[in-house]
Amino acid sequence: MTPTALIADDEEHLRAHLRTKLARLWPELRIVAEVANGLEAAEAIARQAPDVAFLDIKMPGLSGLEVAQGIEADTRVVFVTAYDQYALDAFEREAVDYLVKPVNDERLARSVERLRKAMQESAPPPELARLLSQLTRGQARPEGATPLRWVRASRGNTTSHVPIQDVLYFQSDDKYVVVHTRDGEHLIRTPLAELVDGLDPEIFWQVHRSTIVNMEYVAGTRRDDTGRLFVRLRDSETELPVSRAYVHRFRQM
Repeated sequence: MTPTALIADDEEHLRAHLRTKLARLWPELRIVAEVANGLEAAEAIARQAPDVAFLDIKMPGLSGLEVAQGIEADTRVVFVTAYDQYALDAFEREAVDYLVKPVNDERLARSVERLRKAMQESAPPPELARLLSQLTRGQARPEGATPLRWVRASRGNTTSHVPIQDVLYFQSDDKYVVVHTRDGEHLIRTPLAELVDGLDPEIFWQVHRSTIVNMEYVAGTRRDDTGRLFVRLRDSETELPVSRAYVHRFRQM
């Protein structure tokens, strides 16, 4: 089967540079999409399910790290980065491949060799959750900091304080984050990436790039015919998809 790949970078000449090098080092690889921002990358990966995604870390819309958090298919991720050595060490520890700009032939050849070998052996892609959380959230919440007890949210023309224990789940929706409670939906403007730092990590689990769920309302999990995992909420027919980066958290459920 012909291997497929996506290239995501907001600079056209860097996409072309990587495409040219891949054509020489991995001639059988078929590039199925080239995109210029994170939103386009997430959509193309969901639609095309390429074998490999070369993701620039800093892109408009969504970063490469955020795109990786939402991948559902068995797409292997290679980050294209200008990060410092600390981050590169983190990538190495998690067995996640990366390329440093400007990409050189020797380093790309090693990456291609690793990808080919993993595909031939049908080895599962590495779990990204710990690394992605570390790099997207930056420094951890200060020790002793009190988790949020309520959020100030709007519904129509009314703004109210929603107790955090009443929240079923948070879900990002374009410019807003939707706060789902048993009484209905509210809207807040705080980005999900900032919100997660103020939540109790023992209770609120991020299960997708766009979703944080209150585990006290989770009844169980379900897999569909394709093996995709969903969490099922209590007292509700709601099921929320779990992206590949977070599936390991539910293995004991």
